[in-house]
Amino acid sequence: MAIDRPAWVKDKKTADDFEVIDVKKWDDYKDFKTDDGCYVLIRIHWDRGDIGVGVCDYNHVILKEFRGRRAQDLYTAIFDYSEKHSKNWFKRLEHAAYLGKELKKAEMCLAIGTEYVQE
Repeated sequence: MAIDRPAWVKDKKTADDFEVIDVKKWDDYKDFKTDDGCYVLIRIHWDRGDIGVGVCDYNHVILKEFRGRRAQDLYTAIFDYSEKHSKNWFKRLEHAAYLGKELKKAEMCLAIGTEYVQE
């Protein structure tokens, strides 16, 4: 069955096997899978005016803390460090996506001066 070209596609081509995929709603409890590489703790350091990301192992030891003001600066530094030092902290793509989402949320809270609560 042919799919109509999406209205938002203007001057782009679509693949021969292009399809629109409707995704199911994510269940925070049933669909969650841990990443065995690490977990992160994120907080705002109001006295310094920056965001801290603690990278932790599953023995609940904070291995490193990265500090910065912007989400992109932080996640880039964390991923670069992990790669350079062969840490393999982020094995699941959704874990990396979660980090980006949470860091952007923390960045916005820092900018407007509201409390940040990590999900």
